[in-house]
Amino acid sequence: MYTLKPDERITPVMLYTRDTLVSGKLATKQHVLRVNIWLRTASVPTYMHILESHVAVFAGGSAPITLTCPEIYFPVSELIAFHTMPPTDEPLDYESTEANRTMQAVKAIVGTFLMKGYIRMSTQTDIEQNLEIVGAAWMSLYDVEISNLSVPRMPVLRTPMLLLNPTRAIFAVE
Repeated sequence: MYTLKPDERITPVMLYTRDTLVSGKLATKQHVLRVNIWLRTASVPTYMHILESHVAVFAGGSAPITLTCPEIYFPVSELIAFHTMPPTDEPLDYESTEANRTMQAVKAIVGTFLMKGYIRMSTQTDIEQNLEIVGAAWMSLYDVEISNLSVPRMPVLRTPMLLLNPTRAIFAVE
């Protein structure tokens, strides 16, 4: 079993690919103060080190294939969406009093996952312009409800903020 180093800490997270959901405890350096925006920084390694992981693979059958692993290394290049889990309580990545901003309701389809939430964007643009202009590798969705289209009985997950790779998702405007 892995022993945390003195300069490390753990944060409960969930990771998504087109057909896989991983939950577990992300090991990061202590200097990573906000895990919920960590993917936007230069300090992200090639692999995320996840402890006490639970992996669910949605391979088209009626039930996901599940694995429990004490330790995995998840390739960041495969990651499409990411969020922290309670009890983490990190601040959101925007100032609510910022002028000329609106919350646009969207559905993001990521493989078998449906993520309903809001994109914060300028009142001067529409969703298409926002997606084209932003050009960031990771964008935020807020007040997100996550379900699985292949497994309707899977409970809906809720998170205040999720990071999403916009080039790997399909967006539907509400």
